[in-house]
Amino acid sequence: MKKIGIGYENYKEFIDNDLYYVDKTLLVRDIIDNGGKVTLFTRPRRFGKTLAMSMLRTYFEQVYDKEGNIIDNSRYFEGMQIANADEDILTKMGQYPVIKLSLKSAKQPDFYSSFIKLRDEIIGEFARHSYLKKMMNGDAKRIAEFESYEYGVSNWAEKEALIKEKDERESAIKIEYAKYSTAIKTLADFLKEYQGKNVIILIDEYDVPLENAYQEGFYDEMVAYIRSLFESAFKTNDSLEFAVVSGCLRISKESIFTGLNNLKVNSILNADFSEGFGFNESEVKEMLKAYQLEDRYTEVKEWYDGYLFGVSEVYNPWSVICYVDSKVNGKREFPIPFWSNTSSNSIIKDMVENADDTVKADLDTLISGGTIEKRIHEDITYWDIDKSDANLWNFLFFTGYLKKVSERLQNEDVYISMKIPNAEVMSIYRHQIQDWFDRRIKEKDFSALYKAIAEMDCQGIEDFINELLSKSISYFDSEESFYHGFLLSLLYGMKNYAPKSNREEGNGRPDIILYPERPRDAAFIFELKVRKKFNEMEEGLKAAFDQIRTKKYENGILQEGYTGVVSYGICFCKKSCIVGVMNN
Repeated sequence: MKKIGIGYENYKEFIDNDLYYVDKTLLVRDIIDNGGKVTLFTRPRRFGKTLAMSMLRTYFEQVYDKEGNIIDNSRYFEGMQIANADEDILTKMGQYPVIKLSLKSAKQPDFYSSFIKLRDEIIGEFARHSYLKKMMNGDAKRIAEFESYEYGVSNWAEKEALIKEKDERESAIKIEYAKYSTAIKTLADFLKEYQGKNVIILIDEYDVPLENAYQEGFYDEMVAYIRSLFESAFKTNDSLEFAVVSGCLRISKESIFTGLNNLKVNSILNADFSEGFGFNESEVKEMLKAYQLEDRYTEVKEWYDGYLFGVSEVYNPWSVICYVDSKVNGKREFPIPFWSNTSSNSIIKDMVENADDTVKADLDTLISGGTIEKRIHEDITYWDIDKSDANLWNFLFFTGYLKKVSERLQNEDVYISMKIPNAEVMSIYRHQIQDWFDRRIKEKDFSALYKAIAEMDCQGIEDFINELLSKSISYFDSEESFYHGFLLSLLYGMKNYAPKSNREEGNGRPDIILYPERPRDAAFIFELKVRKKFNEMEEGLKAAFDQIRTKKYENGILQEGYTGVVSYGICFCKKSCIVGVMNN
């Protein structure tokens, strides 16, 4: 069996190390045939964008060693699907200068640090093309100009260490800001001048600096820099053959792509390129077969399938790979939400914590397996995500937290019915919602509840619990385990008492018992029942007391030497409960 390439993002490493590779090389053909002058691919995180960009660079790039000699890369595509493409596609292999940048390193706490990381990424690309200096035939002026980009400000590390104040940092940034705002175009001009061909530009994770800047509070500064970088690289660049840009969202309102009439946006709504990212069904089945896991297909489909890109059914590639790796290496026997460990789920956390009644109702529908319909548009901006519910649902849709079920057109607006795609993403929603609810519980002052329990004040107990339940998500109301865990969490802070769950007493196991530290104090039994209809709650309360009596729960506690027992019956229905008491 081939090794599974967890964490590998360089296409050449897959081939050199004989790693298992799901063949996506036909993306080369599709970009040549259907791509624009600048093609923007927006897909959820961990759906293979970075590996695809590496593959494109390997295919198109005319590679030179440090002495300026051409290196043949054709072996990296032997046996791949692209090897069977038409001759006009194959003749483009290894024929172009390529600039490839990843902007993910700009995830930093301030603009100064982010800019330096982006600048260093560009410097690294100049250094990768340092063979050009051999082609300059000793032209000292041109070499010096190239090296001014290749090395940046001399002794920058020492200078950076001396900068203490914000004003000084901003002044230092200006030294390099203008130069590295147009540096991609400058490098393209160098490449075309000395290699004689237009340049292919590949930019991966272009929206990471913007998302990070929004979260850290320097959004406008980062927007201005990225706009300058892209304008020069894509809008006014006569050295450009074509460009491919990848990210999670199309950021348009900030005018990142201002005036770029040659931009072609390809999102999960488009049919073309629909199988270029993520795994399709046949690819998943082939991978499972390769690792003798065919019998696990139903499980993989339930957990990691469910996405719809254009008209193609797509699996989450990262999760499938991690799942197969976990089985092959004996790490675990059951599926887990691998994707939740790599993607930022803070948007769901924020959504739940700030949810109004309308959003709560939609969440109830979604985590119950239902669908919601929303107007969908691709003009998203991080700045406006939390300004309206519409932006929020769009963000969740385009970043993979929801999938399309159907769509319709109304007055030139597109409305999409959407649902949670699979068990993996469903678990993310449920855990975030449960964590939020648990935090809300912990923030509450429980003294009124504990006082009501001690004084056998059933109305006081009801009021306290019902007020908390009113803030919950309705999905959990149908699960008895939710109510059990909910009540248990409320009782843990009662002074001089220790709660025990499902401990055997008498002839059975009560749901919860509060044991006093002092035997002379009364113990408290809580027997829970759940009913689906409000008019069944009184019957549920009676059933709780009947069970307490029949199973003789109180006798078991008294036989341990406790001097008294108070038994509470509680019946839950949705966001309501009624409480009754038996006092021994």
